[in-house]
Parts: sequence; C-alpha cells; structure tokens
Amino acid sequence: MKRLFGIAVVIGLMLAACSEEQGAGAPAPVATTPDATGHYCGMLLAEHAGPKGQILLKSADQPVWFTSVRDTFAFLDLPEEPKDVAAVYVSDMGKAPSWEKPGDDNWILAQKAVYVVESDRVGGMGGAEAVPFGDEASARAFIEEHGGRVVPFKEAMIEMAKEGAQ
Repeated sequence: MKRLFGIAVVIGLMLAACSEEQGAGAPAPVATTPDATGHYCGMLLAEHAGPKGQILLKSADQPVWFTSVRDTFAFLDLPEEPKDVAAVYVSDMGKAPSWEKPGDDNWILAQKAVYVVESDRVGGMGGAEAVPFGDEASARAFIEEHGGRVVPFKEAMIEMAKEGAQ
C-alpha cells in the first residue's frame, strides 16, 4: 500500500509538471517512421500491435518512441528518465485503421485522451494496456466489444503503475 501511495504522489507531481508543459504551445507530434524503435525494448514499433506513444523532450531532436502506452507512462514515472518533457502523445485508437496497424499520424496529447483500462486487449509488449481515444464515444464503442472502463489520463497512469507494481 505504501508503494502505491508513493506511486500516486510521484504521478501527481509529474502531472502537475506535464500540465504546464502540454498546453496550446505543445510541439506537434511526429509521424511514426518505419525505423521508429521502442525505447525500452529496442524493437520496431511496426512489429507490435496496439497503441503507441511518443515523448518529445526539450533536449532532443527526435521523439522517444514506445511500443505501448504503458511503456510511455513508465518513462514518465521512472526517476532516472529525463524530465524535460515538452509533450506526450499517444495513438488515438478511435482513428486507428486497426489494432494491428494503429496508424502513423493519429496522435493525441496524452492528457486530452480518455483511456480504456481492464479490456481484453494487450499492449505491444503483451501486458495490460491503457487504450487511448480522442473521444468518449469511441472509447465506449471499444468497451462494447472488448470490455473495460473509461478513465481520464491521471487515473490511466495510476492503473498502469499498479499493473507494473504487481
């Protein structure tokens, strides 16, 4: 329980910092390239199904790519990762061609998305996933087929942190 409380406090602090950064002046997302490689797994994003993530850092020219939203959130949570975040984007699965091909340019600011957690879908690396959508109607349609529940950004981060703590 102490670990979960600690995770919640860290996430709360990160969200406060992110909310200042991800306003109207956020840099634009980068379209996924064929050579985009996941930060943690070192594998091509195109080789994995499900939603992806990208983090734009003030200190880097290229995005930090992630094969899953869960990994994107982990980067924000880990103290050893850079904290000069300019913007965090996730795939808008309401605009995705399919689960297998989530799209190269249908990005949404992570804080503006709604997420489906506890669905029957797994992320790019086979773990539980927070599935992002640009609107709640798309999220609800996804739930009808795959189960789960709709949560906002903050709660999705907490849910993925709990999954990682197990």
